[in-house]
Amino acid sequence: MKQILAKLFGSAGSNIAEKISNIIDKHTFSKVEKAQFEKEMQEIFIKAESDIQKDITERWKIDLNSDSYLSKNVRPLVLIFLITSTVLMVFIDAGAINFTVDSEWKELLKLLLTTTVAAYFGGRSYEKIKRN
Repeated sequence: MKQILAKLFGSAGSNIAEKISNIIDKHTFSKVEKAQFEKEMQEIFIKAESDIQKDITERWKIDLNSDSYLSKNVRPLVLIFLITSTVLMVFIDAGAINFTVDSEWKELLKLLLTTTVAAYFGGRSYEKIKRN
């Protein structure tokens, strides 16, 4: 359950899972009841994650059917921006440009780039598979 919440909500999800687990431990549940409860909670979170992915796919479909240039091209433009920013950050970090970038910004850029690339290429692959 912790992994699913962490995937859905980041580190806040792990904290939520820990708090839920502590609440379960406070009350008098048998091991069987506790296992059943955790199984049901995990099923709920798996369904929620599936629903979120379906909603994202629907939004992307609507964007692609729009007449707006920006809505059709926002994903590729964000991807280009993030890759360009990453390359610039590498040169800055390597000392080619005398400029200091805090590690928090590097971590944020890494997270955004990873998420965007995975969503863009994963989403495109999913759309192509579904279309066929």
